[in-house]
Amino acid sequence: VQLQASGGGLVQAGGSLRLSCAVSGLTFGNSAIAWFRQAPGKEREGVACIVSDNDDTVYSDSVKGRFTISRDSAKNTVYLQMNSLKPEDTAVYYCHYSSRGSSYWGQGTQLTVSS
Repeated sequence: VQLQASGGGLVQAGGSLRLSCAVSGLTFGNSAIAWFRQAPGKEREGVACIVSDNDDTVYSDSVKGRFTISRDSAKNTVYLQMNSLKPEDTAVYYCHYSSRGSSYWGQGTQLTVSS
């Protein structure tokens, strides 16, 4: 089982970036995959979530309207498109998989937004 997050980097405020979470060893069926982030000195917080069965999505208020979560079942990959980035979006971003009591975390990918 592996969740491989990638796509982080350094971007200027107002810019865009797309994170990817490649899932292996798991199926998308009956699952929810979410992106969390953790900034230095802060608790990890949920950012966006997508439910596989109906593609319902949920976003935190801080990213609603700027971030979009999506999935490509053929590639077993979930994406987080991030637009209009702000310095306060700077954090390590993690993807998380949950299904019927099973829960897995991927390693983080660092996003730094410069002002």
